[in-house]
Amino acid sequence: MQEHKPLARRRLAILTAALAATTIGVLAMAPNAAMAQAGTWPAKPVKLIVPFPAGGSTDSVGRLLAAELSKELGQSVIVENKGGANGNIGSDVVAKAEPDGYTLLLSGVGSNAISYAVYQNMPYRNSDFAHISLLATGPNVLVANMEFPGKTLEDFIKLSRENPGKYTFASSGSGSSGHLAMEMLKQDAKIDLVHVPYKGGAAAITDMIGGRVSVMFLNQDTLLPQVTSGKLRALAVASAKRNPAYPNTPTVAESGYPGFSAESWFGLSAPAKTPPAVIQRLNQATVKALASPDIRKKLESVGFVVVADDPKSFSAFVDNEITKWGKAAKASGARMD
Repeated sequence: MQEHKPLARRRLAILTAALAATTIGVLAMAPNAAMAQAGTWPAKPVKLIVPFPAGGSTDSVGRLLAAELSKELGQSVIVENKGGANGNIGSDVVAKAEPDGYTLLLSGVGSNAISYAVYQNMPYRNSDFAHISLLATGPNVLVANMEFPGKTLEDFIKLSRENPGKYTFASSGSGSSGHLAMEMLKQDAKIDLVHVPYKGGAAAITDMIGGRVSVMFLNQDTLLPQVTSGKLRALAVASAKRNPAYPNTPTVAESGYPGFSAESWFGLSAPAKTPPAVIQRLNQATVKALASPDIRKKLESVGFVVVADDPKSFSAFVDNEITKWGKAAKASGARMD
């Protein structure tokens, strides 16, 4: 039996209107869902993984940030130390965590840049992270023991060229930023030094002060007490500009090696696929946290330069760091199992 045409047209019009209304409703719900997601997060405490033991620079920065983020987010941000394998173990925990904004990483130059080049079997990749903000940078500082005959970077380079293989340089470990910083300088200045790796900066500093090793690159905050007390002599800082904590120490770049830079850095990262609304909220909270006079004063007093940028800028920064340190690691031949 054939349906009456006017009735069929009316039914088609009703169906079309219903479909249009449903489509509009779905489209309208999409931004509302994103807003609701950002509005309800965080609904419980947030965990900040610091991939190094308590007491070091990374731990200190992480705890300062966690305290300020707790105020900004209205939820506790709890620091959890998961050290091992130069930060790789803790970083891997975050890389494989649920991407819901409740597990974050205090990322850094070692575990999020250098490790990709020096470890043969990395458990994670850069693509496993959503980078939120660069927090702060701090230069490696070139120091000499007080018995070393040179008092400037120029002296050090001259003596090293005149006596290839005579002088030694310490590092906090093979593949560390200090080790690779010296490898970059060796290549640029065409000098030959003997590498003496230690298990951590403390042991290296002890032997430096005792005159058993000639020179070393290490983080500015770790060396500051020894330099200000006259136990070690600062020859140069490896940042683009002079560091406020070392105002009378020239940069490597201004001493004849333009563009030379070897800085440690700290950032805030999350698992990849964390919702963009949560990433944005975290970035906003981080920028506000780093504007706190208290946290800025504490970081700047030991030579850190506070940054606080956006996810796009930080992601590009990490990409550049991976490339730069990868070249240094390849030139040095540093490899870890």
